Amino acid sequence: MDKHYEITLNPNFKSCQNFCENIQKQFEAEKSSLHKARNEIKKISCQEHSIVVKSFKIPHLLNRLVYTYFRGSKAQKSYDNALYLHSLQINTPEPIALIQEFKPTLYKSFFLSTSFEYDFTIREPLLDNKFKDRENIFQTFAIFTADLHAKGVLHQDYSPGNILIKKSAHGYQFSIVDINRMHFKNVDFKMGCQNFSKLWADEDVLTIIANEYAKIMNYDVVTTRNTIIELDKKHKQFKLLKRSIKGWF
Repeated sequence: MDKHYEITLNPNFKSCQNFCENIQKQFEAEKSSLHKARNEIKKISCQEHSIVVKSFKIPHLLNRLVYTYFRGSKAQKSYDNALYLHSLQINTPEPIALIQEFKPTLYKSFFLSTSFEYDFTIREPLLDNKFKDRENIFQTFAIFTADLHAKGVLHQDYSPGNILIKKSAHGYQFSIVDINRMHFKNVDFKMGCQNFSKLWADEDVLTIIANEYAKIMNYDVVTTRNTIIELDKKHKQFKLLKRSIKGWF
């Protein structure tokens, strides 16, 4: 079957051209994975760069046609979204390349980015009530999220594992990953409040976040807190019901 590769390389990483041209071999040679489920993520060295390579699952036939002729693939969206986020000065690993293999429709796709050397994700302070500087972390997170929303960015998979945190002498630096599912539009009050639901946070944590978020966004604190907590409860109820239904079959 005929096949060909399309490589979109960030001009800042021209030294990785050969690496990209041999991406399948490079990916298979690295035996350890950072994450392996539907998609697989590995960290691989290229010249002076430490590269995170995300290999997307081969789409089923219908999506192969859709991604080839009608809309961008998940890898394409990841690359484009990363460039756009950088233009807004929102922290996400810098995009290095988009690589897509066609056979003749889309078959394999890879998204390459720099590695953000984080200290922990927001999951750790969410789960550990004794985590050091916990309240400050959540307040800083609320400020980071408010900046996203004010700039018209709505991360559709704003879950704990996708929110990376690095501690420095100046405080906490946040970075978002898994960015192929994003909306860029005016984020209204309800959308913004609902965006915290996937954290699966306790009410005390949501209160800390809500108070700081309301202050930054110039919303009423009580209304914001009540709305975030109510939307969080609905999300949890829906997810628990979904799990129960799956357990019946």
